[in-house]
Amino acid sequence: MSKKEIRKVLVANRGEIALRVIRACHELGIRTVAVHSSIDEHALHTRFADEAVCIGPGPATQSYLNIPNILAAAELSGADAIHPGYGFLSERADFAEIVGRCGMTFIGPGAQHMRVMGDKIEARACAVRAGVPILPGTGLLADGEEALEEATRIGFPVILKASAGGGGRGMKIVRDPAKLIQTLETAQAEAEASFGCGDMYMERYIDSPRHVEIQVVADRHGGVVHLLERECSIQRRHQKVVEEAPCSVLSESVRKAMCEAAVGLCKAIDYYSLGTVEFLLDGDQFYFMEMNTRVQVEHCVTEMITGVDLVQEQIRLAMGGRLDHLDRHHAARGHSIECRINAEDPVTFGPRPGTITALHFPGGFGVRIDSHVYQGYKVSPYYDSMLAKVIVHAADRDRAIRRMRRTLGECVIEGISTNLPLHRWLFKQEAFVSGKYDTHFLEASMDPEAVLREVDPYT
Repeated sequence: MSKKEIRKVLVANRGEIALRVIRACHELGIRTVAVHSSIDEHALHTRFADEAVCIGPGPATQSYLNIPNILAAAELSGADAIHPGYGFLSERADFAEIVGRCGMTFIGPGAQHMRVMGDKIEARACAVRAGVPILPGTGLLADGEEALEEATRIGFPVILKASAGGGGRGMKIVRDPAKLIQTLETAQAEAEASFGCGDMYMERYIDSPRHVEIQVVADRHGGVVHLLERECSIQRRHQKVVEEAPCSVLSESVRKAMCEAAVGLCKAIDYYSLGTVEFLLDGDQFYFMEMNTRVQVEHCVTEMITGVDLVQEQIRLAMGGRLDHLDRHHAARGHSIECRINAEDPVTFGPRPGTITALHFPGGFGVRIDSHVYQGYKVSPYYDSMLAKVIVHAADRDRAIRRMRRTLGECVIEGISTNLPLHRWLFKQEAFVSGKYDTHFLEASMDPEAVLREVDPYT
């Protein structure tokens, strides 16, 4: 692929990721266009972009998911590239294709990669062909009777998953054969409502796994490198809450094998752009889970331990750049942890929109805040509830944990309920501090009364 210059990028997103992309573009000397719904007119991404275009009313289906309006904004502003961020249209193959047909550059992988990895069954098949370990599982399930036969072959417990799924929707664990068919029907209905597709498959379920993912970067010239791993096991309802890098329980041999497996998968499908290959870790065994064909929310912790600006790399790759400048054998520089601060009840996790009446973000050595909110900001019920990502970096994990405790204690967000108390509670738990936890830690161990006592750490 010949070098293609990008002069102006339309950012088809909102919130902190829109700001993140705008900042990366400006450092590269690229002009930016923000798009926004009518209720986001005064959002920070509209202020810091070079231009801003309204693309519709508040609901995402009428604005940030409205492909014709986004393309019209790109044409009106003269943008020659579109960055989708994460969420919204970031993994929509049809959107990537349309952007290309309109003569613009889509800053991301090819539509074919999105389709293959977006279909979880086809993704499993690709992993098998690439020699990447997978859990025993099935293809598409025709009906409940086949599901029961397959579950008996695999062995209970099993987990039902939506072929087009993500974010935990359509996922159901089944331990009792008598409940399998009814649970399958429930999962199909949930998947149909969430993704417009009720196709399901099944895998053997691991009771106490860790969730570890590998950051990959690939160019259009066959170059693929990994930038080590991230630990994402602190979750609620299959949604990540805390991420860190590197993973504290990986041996060097397992780390090497996991990184090589991720790179091998990318090479097998001729992947390019950023990507994340996600694995379940069971002791020293790891199994392919899925691949995300976009920049991840938690990319920041990888940036902190490698010194690589992933968003700028993504833009360079879209222009046909090579990876020759990246070291193919990275070693972690210290330890980084990220907390997702959401506008939600810290115990029930229900969203809590409203107006932020007072705000103070922490600072100091080794602290990074990625956020789009400010005092007086109105948190809308239409969009994701994340307010900020609080990221710390230190020489080792113990010092990173102490830095995060201090940082969380300095963070003030008033006027709405947030999950700050949950994070403050978590960083005092011996299981977390010692690294002896799995993906079920929050569900199994959270003490609601203790969490609520952390609402104001100084009282």
